[in-house]
Amino acid sequence: MDASIIVCTYNRADSLAETLDALAALCTPPGCDWEVVVVDNNSSDHTAALLRERAAGWSRLRAVSEPRQGLSHARNQGIASARGEVLLFTDDDVLPEPDWLEQVLDGLERERADACGGYIAPIWERPPPPWLSARFHGFLAVRMDERGPFVFTPGDSPPYGANMAFRRAVFERVGGFDVNRGRKGAVLASGEDGELFERVLAAGMRVVWLPRARVHHKVEAFRLERRYFRRWRYQNSRNLAQARGLPGGRRLLGVPLYVLPQLARAVGRWLLALATAPADETFRREILIHHFLGTIHGLYDTRARGHD
Repeated sequence: MDASIIVCTYNRADSLAETLDALAALCTPPGCDWEVVVVDNNSSDHTAALLRERAAGWSRLRAVSEPRQGLSHARNQGIASARGEVLLFTDDDVLPEPDWLEQVLDGLERERADACGGYIAPIWERPPPPWLSARFHGFLAVRMDERGPFVFTPGDSPPYGANMAFRRAVFERVGGFDVNRGRKGAVLASGEDGELFERVLAAGMRVVWLPRARVHHKVEAFRLERRYFRRWRYQNSRNLAQARGLPGGRRLLGVPLYVLPQLARAVGRWLLALATAPADETFRREILIHHFLGTIHGLYDTRARGHD
């Protein structure tokens, strides 16, 4: 089989239905053999009924289950279940453009690449507030870079999971997604896709950006609130601290002492910005405070577990 499109889902049956409609409308090259693998990660809504109904009328669709909660577990189940030589990943709140699969397959071949990422445009449920400038698009998995194709190097911002693809040989060489990272149920953690791309690049494989491989990501209204961004940054930084830790010998309750003055400086810069900086810069500085607080929480939790 040429390609498998993997969609992991959790309690988004109505949105998933729209994603499946978009995938069913894909225009593919003649003779291309492909499938869609949907991984249900313990959904409690009507996802299972939806998948039974759709699979009955669409032979390309296969539904599998992953009982271990977490996006990384679900993606690894998708890899294990897929039959394609190229594995494409998107999400249950994403609508690929009709030529998405063709652009990915052609781009990987043309660029002699092992993996790729592509363009992600937002579908705003309501207009974004004035403070939500492009500097915050990464929080929403939005990336509208029209340059390229170009090759990623270590240190570049990696592709996002809503639009990425790998040759199967990549996973055979570097392994799957890190199950200690990534979203788990309602916990807003991420970083598993970026960490995988780090391993791919470290192994000397070629990762390219394909600006014509495009999808559209639905951004719900609640994601346009400041509290969502605070929660996202806090939980992601906590997860990253638990997964990677921080160097440093002198510690207080598991936290390197140098982190505490960094937090204090971040608070001071935020207070200064309240009086002097534009709204997006002020909020960026506030978000940095939540990064430090999440990091401290994650390091403390790691220490506490080590003493159980």
